[in-house]
Amino acid sequence: MSVDLVCVHPLDIVKVWPLARGLIKSAIDRTGLSEFEQVERQVMSGDQLLWLALSDHVEAAATTHLVKTSGRPILIVTACAGTQRERWIGLRQKVEAYARAEGCSRVRLYGRRGWERVLPDYRVEYVIMDKELI
Repeated sequence: MSVDLVCVHPLDIVKVWPLARGLIKSAIDRTGLSEFEQVERQVMSGDQLLWLALSDHVEAAATTHLVKTSGRPILIVTACAGTQRERWIGLRQKVEAYARAEGCSRVRLYGRRGWERVLPDYRVEYVIMDKELI
């Protein structure tokens, strides 16, 4: 069975969010780079978009946010999680096409270091360093 990518229209998000909520929460909980409640609020209000990799079920979910910069806007992938990544990872090209159509100069991904291996056409631009204070 094939997998397709669907961008959920903000008017449909209330009906669809329960199918993706756990995946998005797990992605955010793994990194701690975002606050789940804030991402959820932004998705529910239409300030972030929800993308679903669908076959006969939801295989993956991602959220994106358009951000204005001093130049052209950028599209930030704020969370992404799913199963059987090899089935849906190529669908990112549809997200990139959306970003181009919106006039974005780049797509930026917030996530675990493991994405480096999976996305060879992306490069590490900056480093986030943490020191735990006890």
